[in-house]
Amino acid sequence: MRILFVGDVFGHAGRHIVQEHLPALVTNHEIDLLIVNAENSAGGFGVTPSTANELFDLGAHVLTTGNHVWDKREIIDYLQSVPADSHDRPRRVLRPANYVEGTPGFGWYQGKLADQQAYAVINLQGRVFMASNDDPFRTADRLLQQITAPVILVDFHAEATSEKAALGWYLDGRVTAVLGTHTHVPTADDRVLPGGTAYQTDVGMSGPYGSVIGVEKEMVLHRFLTGMPARFEQAKADPRLSATLVECDGISGKALSTRRFLLGE
Repeated sequence: MRILFVGDVFGHAGRHIVQEHLPALVTNHEIDLLIVNAENSAGGFGVTPSTANELFDLGAHVLTTGNHVWDKREIIDYLQSVPADSHDRPRRVLRPANYVEGTPGFGWYQGKLADQQAYAVINLQGRVFMASNDDPFRTADRLLQQITAPVILVDFHAEATSEKAALGWYLDGRVTAVLGTHTHVPTADDRVLPGGTAYQTDVGMSGPYGSVIGVEKEMVLHRFLTGMPARFEQAKADPRLSATLVECDGISGKALSTRRFLLGE
């Protein structure tokens, strides 16, 4: 079984480069399961029903998010429009599972592919240098008691590399993959851990690399040089798609190999 995870889609440039490369990637590498982090797909800050549907139209099975999930308020009604047992598109847009109880939406999804292969996706958010949320380690423990699918991918949206690495080792042998998002910089440490879990600290950004992690350079430089607040705008230059392919055994859920992609125009 082959899983393609597309890193943080940032604004129009990110959506454009994903549209350009994704169909060929899916076809040429015979992708079975496609997961996309979409939290910055709407103007670089947040996700809307429209941008979510755009990514679903490209074949995404599940969309994950992170700390910017609420930046576009219209996503709240979208997430709340379906019940927990639904398999419709709004149910397949996830927010971090370790948000406080009562938060709109759902943090994990379990489904089946057309060939009846069962899979699950868990979205978690880190606590180091991030907003307050529940413990991602114990949240993962709790969710794994409920999930029956053998293939399980975890999107760990976190700032600190140490926290990401720690969760990777903590879940090694219990999930198929732990792939990091949030920092928008792809890391070169993708590998399969001894227990059979694929790991990468950060898949990277699918968006404009002629920027400071997606934002226009001049605006960020002004803030660093003056200390004054500035209105950030999405950049457009040098768009690239960043993604990671995980090949796994569909029966055991164990990862077999990983491969990174960073594709420009």
